[in-house]
Amino acid sequence: MDRIVICSTCETGDGVRDGSGFAERLRMALGAGTLVQEHPCLSMCAQPLSLAFSAPGKATYLFAGIDPARDLDDTLAFAALYAAQPDGWIEDARGAGRLRFCLVGRVPA
Repeated sequence: MDRIVICSTCETGDGVRDGSGFAERLRMALGAGTLVQEHPCLSMCAQPLSLAFSAPGKATYLFAGIDPARDLDDTLAFAALYAAQPDGWIEDARGAGRLRFCLVGRVPA
C-alpha cells in the first residue's frame, strides 16, 4: 500500500500548523487506497510543509515547501503517478504541476 507521511508540526504562515488539515483533505480525496499518516517532524522545518511518499519495494520521495492552500490537486496528481509505477520511479513528473519543484529527494527502493 502506498503511504503519504505529512509533518504535523510544520508551521505555515502566521504560526499555523496546517499538516493535520492537509492530511485530512488527502484522506478524503484518496479514500482507502493510500495510507495517509501524520508524523511530528520530518526535519524540513526551514521549508514547511513537508511530506513523503513511500511504499514497500518503491522509491521514496521527500517534498518540502508544500502550500496546503494550493497544492492539494498537484499532490493528488503525484499520488496517481506514484500509484501507477510498480517501483515508484517517476521519470516525468510534469503531470504533478508545482509539486515537482518541491522535490527535495528521491531514494530508490
